[in-house]
This record gives sequence, C-alpha cells and structure tokens, in this order.
Amino acid sequence: MLDLHRLRLLRELKHRGTLAAVAAALSYAPSSISQQLSQLEAEVGVPLLEPVGRRVRLTEQAEILVAHTEAVLERLERAEADIATSLTDLTGTLRIASFQTAALALVPTALGLLRDLHPHLRVHVTHMEPEKALPALQARDFDLVLTEEYPGNPNPRPAELEQEDLLSDPLHLALPQTADNLDTESPMAALRSLANHAWVMEPEGTAARHWAMTLCRNAGFEPDVRFETTDLLLHLRLVEQNHAAAFLPDLVWSGQPPTVTLRQLPRDRRTRRVLTVVRRGRSQHPAVLACRDALLRAVNLRSHQA
Repeated sequence: MLDLHRLRLLRELKHRGTLAAVAAALSYAPSSISQQLSQLEAEVGVPLLEPVGRRVRLTEQAEILVAHTEAVLERLERAEADIATSLTDLTGTLRIASFQTAALALVPTALGLLRDLHPHLRVHVTHMEPEKALPALQARDFDLVLTEEYPGNPNPRPAELEQEDLLSDPLHLALPQTADNLDTESPMAALRSLANHAWVMEPEGTAARHWAMTLCRNAGFEPDVRFETTDLLLHLRLVEQNHAAAFLPDLVWSGQPPTVTLRQLPRDRRTRRVLTVVRRGRSQHPAVLACRDALLRAVNLRSHQA
C-alpha cells in the first residue's frame, strides 16, 4: 500500500515546482521532503524525480502517480462534503482568494450574508490576482477563487477545476481630462484618438494586460504604458488626475457613479466575465455552496442599488 502522505508530497512538488516551495508551504525542512520522496521511490520501485539543472522534474511514472493521487484526494474532499452536509450547523474554515475589484465590490456584502446565515463558519479572504490564485487553488491553498476572464482571452480550464459565472462586468475606456472632449464617431476611433497619450495598465503576463495590448494594437497603435500596477484604484486615480488613459471595469466604482469620462469599447471587447472556481471534489461542500449563493446575492443587491 502506497503512503498517501508521501503521494501528496509528490503532488505538491508538481504544483509548486521546487522542494523548497513544498517545504515552505508545508512547514517542513527541504531535507525532510527529499527523504520522504526517496522513500516513496523505494516503495514504487522506479525513479520518480530526475535532475534538470539545479531543480528536479517528475518522471513519467511520477506523473501517473500524481494523476491517481488527484483522484484519491478528490474523493476524500467529496467525503468531507458529505459529512458536512449531514450536519445541521455549518462550521470550519472557508478559504477564498479574490482579485481586487471583486474583493471590494462583492466580497464584503457576501461576508455579511454568510455571517448572518452561518455564524460559526470562519471565512478567510486573501487578495490575490488570478494568475497566482488559480495554481494555489489546485495546490489546495484555497477552497474558492474569484477570477476574471477577458474577451478573446479564455482562461485555461484544468480538468480538476469547476467554474461558474458570477456576473458580466462591463469594461470602459477611461479618458483623462485632456481627452474627454474628443469628438469621435465610433468606439475604435475613440481608442485610436488616445494613441499619443500615456497609459496605465496591469503588469505584463496578466490576462488584463494581454487583452488591453491586443485592443490597442487592433486600433493601430502601440500604447505608451508609463504606469503598471494590478491596483485598479490607482488606475482610476491616475486618470482622475490627468496622468493616463486606462481601461476600467464597472466594479471599480462599487456601485457609485463614475468619476471620469467613459467611452464604450468595441462591441465584442466590452465585457469581462467574473467567475467562481473550485476543485471538483469541493464543489458540493455546503460551505462552498453557501459562499457561491452569498456572492450571487451580493451581485443582485448591487444591481438593484445601481
């Protein structure tokens, strides 16, 4: 019988990439992780790791073991969900990761709803961008992730994750004061009129940045990106104080009236999807179901207040 703890360490290595990262996540010494994996190799009877420079990677046989480990862990999570469903009181800890605008506009309301309905449920929220949060969800650092998907840029969809739409969030071109009186005939012309302005965008490597750059290039220019940050409130402030143009979603105002001049974007590029993502084995856990329901209610409350 293979040792499940050691199998989980192998799985952690696949998701976290290095022995040091596994050790840090699980509060072990790297030498202890290495020793446990060596013992797993002895149990299996084949090499599970091979050196690549200063790092290691999983062999084909190790990948097979990880796939079976994922199935076992999914089944165990379903067992936990069944146990929780059998209880009358919802307890334990729910770990959520959310990107900034959803965390500001939706999460506080959802937390209030959860507190009223399930006072013994402890909810832990972390602000984290989707590019980091989704791998962390796969690594079981979180139970639910709020993520976003930009038009023309679908997210990867690992088989072990399930996603549900939460809302469609309109995207706008936000104009600095020096450009807010431009008379343009179309969304693309409005965008093209800002070719010589400074821009604020999210950092390279993010889905938002890829979408924004593609939009500008389709309009025929390379944007002058002088400011880079994932903080969309800073994006807004830079537009308000006439430092940059930006692309801003409705959620950034949290239901309040916009504070800058907005123009529409091209029809097929003007809405992002906001989604909740969970692991398949966790999707029917009552805490996850309660959280998704609270988030949907928060969306409805926001729409009624708008």
